[in-house]
Amino acid sequence: MIEKKTSPATQDPKNEMVFTKKNYQLLLISMAIVIAGFMLMIGTTDIYDFRKTLLAPMVVLFGFGFGIYAILKK
Repeated sequence: MIEKKTSPATQDPKNEMVFTKKNYQLLLISMAIVIAGFMLMIGTTDIYDFRKTLLAPMVVLFGFGFGIYAILKK
């Protein structure tokens, strides 16, 4: 009988990647969202501005949440 040859990557589960390309893309998007949130906090305007006290922290938290989703996505 002829045995079917398989590549070394399919034989050894240690060579298997933990994250896929899609996971890395989602992680980069989440990092961009977090950076955008921090950029919303920059400025010399009133410290109690809506953008700095409410909008920017919500954007940053959404970015971190999206990053957790990107890590856990299978």
